[in-house]
Amino acid sequence: MNWDDTAQPADEGRLVGSAADGEDQAVEAALRPKSLAEFVGQERVREQLDLVLRAARQRGATADHVLLSGAPGLGKTTLSMIIAAEMEAPIRITSGPAIQHAGDLAAILSSLQEGEVLFLDEIHRMSRPAEEMLYMAMEDFRVDVIVGKGPGATAIPLELPPFTLVGATTRAGLLPPPLRDRFGFTAHMEFYEPAELERVIHRSADLLDVTIDTAGAAEIAGRSRGTPRIANRLLRRVRDYAQVKADGLITQEIAAAALGVYEVDARGLDRLDRAVLEALLKLFGGGPVGLSTLSVAVGEERETVEEVAEPFLVREGLLARTPRGRVATPAAWAHLGLTAPQSYGTGGSGQGDLFGA
Repeated sequence: MNWDDTAQPADEGRLVGSAADGEDQAVEAALRPKSLAEFVGQERVREQLDLVLRAARQRGATADHVLLSGAPGLGKTTLSMIIAAEMEAPIRITSGPAIQHAGDLAAILSSLQEGEVLFLDEIHRMSRPAEEMLYMAMEDFRVDVIVGKGPGATAIPLELPPFTLVGATTRAGLLPPPLRDRFGFTAHMEFYEPAELERVIHRSADLLDVTIDTAGAAEIAGRSRGTPRIANRLLRRVRDYAQVKADGLITQEIAAAALGVYEVDARGLDRLDRAVLEALLKLFGGGPVGLSTLSVAVGEERETVEEVAEPFLVREGLLARTPRGRVATPAAWAHLGLTAPQSYGTGGSGQGDLFGA
């Protein structure tokens, strides 16, 4: 239900990846909530944002600039569209990588209508000259357009109509303080709890005309990595399985069988995740082992292991990054049904400082 289009390129094509592929984008257009009341999850952010938008409407003014941060797939793009809908304003959508020159930004800003919402995805990837131009545009609704070059260059001030900038980023730490300070409202979006994902799945199932029971929704939610985009993608694959292999009704048994076919296990790990853990446990005794060595053992690029597999494994408490290398936790051994060496976690393998020995 709630999504965002930003993710690492290496994540594309994975069933449990948070990048939006072509099919996701087509389906999401039909499933996106149109108002804050329809938006599931992110209760704190929704309540705060509702106050910001209501106050702006009561004053008859444009809403303050909004910065949304958080992992891909949690709903940043959806919220930007809801902000425009709640303010009854048009929305212009662009992204940081598309703005590599100050002139690119000036062209967009100068064509905005009064009250329009400008959604700037991946705002941390803007060029520095465009970023500096944005400071003045956000604060004073004005930009200086440079005409000419060298000593004869002239700055022509260009007044802008009041607008609302909604910036989205997966890496808020890369934004310079002067830019962050110009946002009137900043929200960090959290991963979803299973119960919230169940509500997402039931809502999407209704819109897709899919029949699913409570246990089936819970099974999918538990494998969705706390991310609505992934939950909806898994729902579509389970729907296909139920249509072909069963009577179309998604139960817990059908959902588990379907996701088994797609190699998504009970905790949401896929083939790549398990390959990393299996190499770490079976070949290196749980670690520590260097990232490059681990990547070679898995047969994947270093960046793929570091950027695609590791973040979720660390968040799940299955892997730890240490100065000496990657180390499996006791939970990793248990998840794969393996028995840790007797010395593991007692200092014999170098993990004693990690696990309290």
